[in-house]
Amino acid sequence: MAAFGTDELERYARHIILPEIGGAGQQALKQARVLVIGAGGLGSPLLLYLAAAGIGTLGIVDDDTVSLSNLQRQVLHSTDRIGAKKTESAAAALAALNPHVRVVEHSERLTEANAGRLFAGYDIVADGSDNFDTRFLVNDTCYRLQKTLVTAAILRFDGQLSTFKAYLGDPHPCYRCVFPEAPPPGSIPSCQEAGVLGALGGVMGSLQALEVVKEITGIGDSMSGRLLLYDALRGDFRTVKLRRDPHCRLCGDHEA
Repeated sequence: MAAFGTDELERYARHIILPEIGGAGQQALKQARVLVIGAGGLGSPLLLYLAAAGIGTLGIVDDDTVSLSNLQRQVLHSTDRIGAKKTESAAAALAALNPHVRVVEHSERLTEANAGRLFAGYDIVADGSDNFDTRFLVNDTCYRLQKTLVTAAILRFDGQLSTFKAYLGDPHPCYRCVFPEAPPPGSIPSCQEAGVLGALGGVMGSLQALEVVKEITGIGDSMSGRLLLYDALRGDFRTVKLRRDPHCRLCGDHEA
């Protein structure tokens, strides 16, 4: 087990003095390998806080480039990096924040063909994607590879967050237990069509990072089996209990 250098002890001092984390918890963060899907509105604060927390290895999956319209919410990127690959821009920002973190760039679109290969080398997956097809793919791959999934979503002034560990069985649901099928095309607008409040990504992405840290260190109560809903206009948080669906096509009782 690698020891902390003097600069690391100072960098993580406010974590280490927390009895719930301490040196052992910080060591767990240093050894952790987290894969983040998307370096956009959610991925930006998520990646920044995970790097600041001292996650040992951060993988980033994104095939997009930085555009001017991203900068209203994607705080990981900057004006001088417009046109750059988002993975490259993210890696530069994270290296400047914490050089002790290893960043692995996966500058490719997540597909059924590559998901298993990409996920295999990581302990936990954090999904900040912006469409149902990707969310289903991430959920299904995490279930099959027995990876913990922390996922969040934002649109307009609303956010949601949950953790899925259906591979543990009852009482843990998977994403498909909550959303069995994607909504009909055109029924839910994209952020590009409907807009999104920039700071909302900061709220939900930060909460997502917090839940990843909790899962790695084993502190607090997991969000598995609960869905957090945030209404930014009302300033209101609400938690809904989730149940595993025994008829779920992925993790239901028909599965071996």
